[in-house]
Amino acid sequence: MASPLFTFEGIYTPIITPFHKSGEINFDTLGEIIEFLIEQGVHGLISGGSTGENYAQTVTERLEVAKFTHQIIKNRTPLVIGTGAMLTSESLALARGARELGADAVLLASPPYAVPTDRENAINALAIDKVANLPVMLYNYPGRTGTMMGEEFLDRVGESCNFCGIKESSGDINHLHILARDYPHIQLGCGMDDQALEFFAWGARFWVCGGSNFLPKEHIALYEACVLEGNFNKGRRIMSALMPLMRTLELGGKFVQTIKYGVTLQGMHASAVRAPLKSLNKDEKRSLEQICKTLKTTIKNIIGGD
Repeated sequence: MASPLFTFEGIYTPIITPFHKSGEINFDTLGEIIEFLIEQGVHGLISGGSTGENYAQTVTERLEVAKFTHQIIKNRTPLVIGTGAMLTSESLALARGARELGADAVLLASPPYAVPTDRENAINALAIDKVANLPVMLYNYPGRTGTMMGEEFLDRVGESCNFCGIKESSGDINHLHILARDYPHIQLGCGMDDQALEFFAWGARFWVCGGSNFLPKEHIALYEACVLEGNFNKGRRIMSALMPLMRTLELGGKFVQTIKYGVTLQGMHASAVRAPLKSLNKDEKRSLEQICKTLKTTIKNIIGGD
């Protein structure tokens, strides 16, 4: 099997999109967030993912955000551009834009709501790939799209060597096993935060984690312990400290709102969300503040050897 076209390695942060209270994109704060994440040492950035509220933006807005992000990064870290959309024509426009602005890769999800078959989904993915002609990180999230990227899909997209990574977010541990065992040429990446330890145990070398928007060092610590050091005893301790946050993000029902308030706690005002979402209430904010305070102290002690 040929070597991957592109190596996805480390922590990839799906960047939030900060808004003004008026609803317009706050590019000044977006620039601050990008600089913060690069300074903190994340290994790659994703623009236009669901964590960035892509579903609440026009194609024009998404391309503006992607172009701005690319200009701020200045090749300091890889940039992946999301192409997920309900309409194939919109995905093609986003793929074309990613290629033209010089992105390193694209994130490719199943079109939501349509529920295509594996064959239909693969044909759609190959069409997007043809336009982008960039390394592809697949995004398997049936909880959002209604469609599982099954074995027929994976076999069919194998016609293109561009499909070299997958952000696996199905939550189905058996699908994780299939990917690790039967599709080693597609780099395995964690897309389900509360299963990060299991992913790393099965050979995943990258993690797309929304929480790294505001706790990058703590997420990097788990990656380094498991992947770089191979120290799963240390990894379990770090994961245990992260679990209250994982439960809040995966089970709390307010994923984007929680992440955006977490960013605000770092001094970058980003709590505003677009309809139909609503920001966290006072009790939810207080709970997140306590969770963050506790886990930061605990992980700092673990890394320090205490």
